[in-house]
Amino acid sequence: MSIENNSQATFYQYRLLKKATFPRPLVVTYLLLPLFCVLAEIILIMWTSVFSFLFSLPVILWFHLAISRSVLIIVLQSYSKRWKVSVKLPWMGYMPDQHVNYQTFRKVQLHTTWIGLCLIAILLPWSPLSFVISMTFWHFWIMLPRYYGFLALRRQPEGGLIRLSEQDISYYMP
Repeated sequence: MSIENNSQATFYQYRLLKKATFPRPLVVTYLLLPLFCVLAEIILIMWTSVFSFLFSLPVILWFHLAISRSVLIIVLQSYSKRWKVSVKLPWMGYMPDQHVNYQTFRKVQLHTTWIGLCLIAILLPWSPLSFVISMTFWHFWIMLPRYYGFLALRRQPEGGLIRLSEQDISYYMP
Protein backbone atom coordinates (compact mmCIF):
# COMPACT_ATOMS: atom_id res chain seq x y z
CA MET A 1 0.00 0.00 0.00
CA SER A 2 1.56 3.28 -1.07
CA ILE A 3 0.81 6.69 0.31
CA GLU A 4 1.05 9.56 -2.14
CA ASN A 5 1.46 13.16 -1.08
CA ASN A 6 -1.01 15.26 -2.96
CA SER A 7 -0.65 18.97 -2.32
CA GLN A 8 -4.07 19.61 -3.90
CA ALA A 9 -5.97 17.42 -1.44
CA THR A 10 -6.57 19.66 1.54
CA PHE A 11 -9.87 20.06 3.33
CA TYR A 12 -9.77 23.84 3.68
CA GLN A 13 -8.42 25.09 0.42
CA TYR A 14 -9.25 28.77 0.01
CA ARG A 15 -7.80 30.94 -2.70
CA LEU A 16 -7.21 34.59 -1.82
CA LEU A 17 -8.78 36.78 -4.50
CA LYS A 18 -8.45 40.23 -2.97
CA LYS A 19 -6.99 41.80 0.12
CA ALA A 20 -8.14 45.35 0.84
CA THR A 21 -5.94 47.13 3.36
CA PHE A 22 -6.79 50.31 5.19
CA PRO A 23 -4.40 53.11 4.19
CA ARG A 24 -2.66 54.79 7.12
CA PRO A 25 -4.07 58.31 6.41
CA LEU A 26 -7.58 56.84 6.31
CA VAL A 27 -7.08 55.14 9.68
CA VAL A 28 -5.74 58.34 11.28
CA THR A 29 -8.68 60.35 9.90
CA TYR A 30 -11.10 57.66 11.08
CA LEU A 31 -9.66 57.78 14.61
CA LEU A 32 -9.79 61.59 14.74
CA LEU A 33 -13.43 61.87 13.64
CA PRO A 34 -14.90 61.32 17.15
CA LEU A 35 -12.72 64.10 18.55
CA PHE A 36 -13.89 66.53 15.86
CA CYS A 37 -17.51 65.54 16.38
CA VAL A 38 -17.46 65.98 20.15
CA LEU A 39 -15.71 69.35 19.77
CA ALA A 40 -18.34 70.45 17.24
CA GLU A 41 -21.12 69.39 19.61
CA ILE A 42 -19.52 71.28 22.50
CA ILE A 43 -19.16 74.45 20.41
CA LEU A 44 -22.51 74.31 18.56
CA ILE A 45 -24.83 72.83 21.20
CA MET A 46 -23.41 72.98 24.74
CA TRP A 47 -20.66 71.51 26.89
CA THR A 48 -22.97 68.87 28.41
CA SER A 49 -23.10 67.24 24.97
CA VAL A 50 -20.01 65.30 26.04
CA PHE A 51 -22.21 63.15 28.28
CA SER A 52 -24.64 62.42 25.44
CA PHE A 53 -21.71 61.64 23.19
CA LEU A 54 -20.25 59.13 25.65
CA PHE A 55 -23.60 57.54 26.54
CA SER A 56 -24.71 57.11 22.93
CA LEU A 57 -21.79 54.80 21.98
CA PRO A 58 -22.90 51.84 24.18
CA VAL A 59 -26.51 52.42 23.10
CA ILE A 60 -25.57 52.17 19.42
CA LEU A 61 -23.36 49.13 20.05
CA TRP A 62 -26.29 47.45 21.79
CA PHE A 63 -28.60 48.34 18.85
CA HIS A 64 -26.07 46.81 16.44
CA LEU A 65 -25.75 43.66 18.55
CA ALA A 66 -29.52 43.15 18.76
CA ILE A 67 -30.09 43.81 15.06
CA SER A 68 -27.15 41.68 13.88
CA ARG A 69 -28.09 38.69 16.04
CA SER A 70 -31.71 38.92 14.90
CA VAL A 71 -30.72 39.04 11.23
CA LEU A 72 -28.35 36.08 11.70
CA ILE A 73 -31.12 34.03 13.30
CA ILE A 74 -33.54 34.92 10.49
CA VAL A 75 -31.06 34.41 7.63
CA LEU A 76 -29.19 31.34 8.91
CA GLN A 77 -32.11 29.86 10.87
CA SER A 78 -29.83 29.56 13.89
CA TYR A 79 -27.47 31.54 16.05
CA SER A 80 -23.99 31.44 14.55
CA LYS A 81 -21.11 30.85 16.98
CA ARG A 82 -18.69 32.39 14.50
CA TRP A 83 -19.75 35.90 15.46
CA LYS A 84 -18.49 37.66 18.58
CA VAL A 85 -18.50 41.12 20.10
CA SER A 86 -15.31 42.89 19.11
CA VAL A 87 -13.80 46.03 20.59
CA LYS A 88 -10.86 46.08 18.18
CA LEU A 89 -10.77 48.95 15.74
CA PRO A 90 -11.84 49.24 12.96
CA TRP A 91 -14.20 46.27 13.44
CA MET A 92 -16.12 47.40 16.52
CA GLY A 93 -19.37 45.66 17.33
CA TYR A 94 -20.78 42.25 16.56
CA MET A 95 -18.41 40.84 13.94
CA PRO A 96 -17.33 37.44 12.58
CA ASP A 97 -14.16 36.04 14.11
CA GLN A 98 -13.63 33.39 11.40
CA HIS A 99 -14.19 33.07 7.69
CA VAL A 100 -17.80 33.96 6.92
CA ASN A 101 -19.89 34.00 3.78
CA TYR A 102 -19.67 37.43 2.15
CA GLN A 103 -23.38 37.53 1.28
CA THR A 104 -24.34 36.81 4.89
CA PHE A 105 -21.96 39.51 6.11
CA ARG A 106 -23.42 42.00 3.65
CA LYS A 107 -27.00 41.20 4.60
CA VAL A 108 -26.25 41.62 8.28
CA GLN A 109 -24.48 44.95 7.77
CA LEU A 110 -27.09 46.39 5.39
CA HIS A 111 -29.92 45.47 7.75
CA THR A 112 -27.98 46.88 10.70
CA THR A 113 -27.55 50.15 8.81
CA TRP A 114 -31.14 50.80 7.87
CA ILE A 115 -32.79 49.35 10.99
CA GLY A 116 -30.34 51.31 13.15
CA LEU A 117 -31.29 54.52 11.35
CA CYS A 118 -34.98 53.68 11.86
CA LEU A 119 -34.41 53.19 15.60
CA ILE A 120 -32.61 56.54 15.81
CA ALA A 121 -35.50 58.18 13.94
CA ILE A 122 -38.01 56.59 16.34
CA LEU A 123 -36.11 58.04 19.33
CA LEU A 124 -35.87 61.48 17.72
CA PRO A 125 -39.01 63.08 19.25
CA TRP A 126 -38.17 62.01 22.83
CA SER A 127 -34.39 62.46 22.93
CA PRO A 128 -32.27 65.60 23.25
CA LEU A 129 -30.76 66.89 20.03
CA SER A 130 -27.18 66.21 21.17
CA PHE A 131 -28.05 62.57 21.94
CA VAL A 132 -29.63 62.01 18.52
CA ILE A 133 -26.69 63.64 16.75
CA SER A 134 -24.26 61.54 18.78
CA MET A 135 -26.14 58.31 18.06
CA THR A 136 -26.20 59.14 14.35
CA PHE A 137 -22.49 59.90 14.37
CA TRP A 138 -21.54 56.69 16.21
CA HIS A 139 -23.82 54.64 13.94
CA PHE A 140 -22.12 55.91 10.78
CA TRP A 141 -18.65 55.84 12.38
CA ILE A 142 -18.99 52.15 13.30
CA MET A 143 -20.41 51.27 9.86
CA LEU A 144 -17.77 53.21 7.87
CA PRO A 145 -15.07 50.46 7.76
CA ARG A 146 -17.65 47.89 6.68
CA TYR A 147 -18.71 50.03 3.73
CA TYR A 148 -15.10 50.67 2.83
CA GLY A 149 -14.74 46.88 2.64
CA PHE A 150 -17.87 46.60 0.49
CA LEU A 151 -16.49 49.21 -1.87
CA ALA A 152 -13.13 47.45 -2.11
CA LEU A 153 -14.75 44.06 -2.80
CA ARG A 154 -17.53 45.22 -5.13
CA ARG A 155 -16.32 43.41 -8.27
CA GLN A 156 -15.58 40.03 -6.73
CA PRO A 157 -17.44 36.87 -7.82
CA GLU A 158 -20.41 35.60 -5.80
CA GLY A 159 -20.08 32.89 -3.18
CA GLY A 160 -16.83 33.94 -1.55
CA LEU A 161 -15.76 34.10 2.05
CA ILE A 162 -14.29 37.03 3.91
CA ARG A 163 -11.92 37.26 6.82
CA LEU A 164 -11.43 40.40 8.86
CA SER A 165 -8.19 41.45 10.49
CA GLU A 166 -7.17 44.72 12.12
CA GLN A 167 -5.39 45.97 8.99
CA ASP A 168 -7.49 44.53 6.17
CA ILE A 169 -10.43 42.60 4.83
CA SER A 170 -9.60 39.52 2.74
CA TYR A 171 -11.84 37.86 0.15
CA TYR A 172 -11.40 34.13 -0.46
CA MET A 173 -12.98 31.70 -2.87
CA PRO A 174 -13.41 28.10 -1.70
